[in-house]
Amino acid sequence: MRVVATILICSALLVGLLLGCGEEGAAAGATLRVYVSAPLRGPEAKAGQRVCAEAREQASRGRVGEGPELKVVCVDASAGKGGWTLALVGANARQATEDATAVAYVGEPDPGARKQSRPIVEAAGIAEIAGGSGREAVAKVEKAIEEGDASQPRNAVFDALGR
Repeated sequence: MRVVATILICSALLVGLLLGCGEEGAAAGATLRVYVSAPLRGPEAKAGQRVCAEAREQASRGRVGEGPELKVVCVDASAGKGGWTLALVGANARQATEDATAVAYVGEPDPGARKQSRPIVEAAGIAEIAGGSGREAVAKVEKAIEEGDASQPRNAVFDALGR
């Protein structure tokens, strides 16, 4: 009898945990993150820093309706004297996938680098937004959350921008 009770309790806890996964960002007042992978050092640093600054400025303009707050996390995509490496791009993409509050990933300016990061973030259900301005990318994320399922912001963004 104890074994059955223990199994039922463990099963109920597991179901509760699984149902709660990915919901952290759904509550009003919660914080969702948009990752921006851009060169922050080297010859492309000015362009990368501009994309990050634009994204942060757009995110700081306020909440998405009554929903969650957006924060921008900039990760450095520059390697050595410039350029990128497969390991660096992969590490940046994996950092976003390990964050339960991540809803979008603004990919690297280089199309070859984006080709490497896209499968990583998309496998985690995170939309990758190709290049462009940081302001436009965050505005797209805001619109997708506002128009999509507020209880599943990552899915709303992925459905609108990632598929």
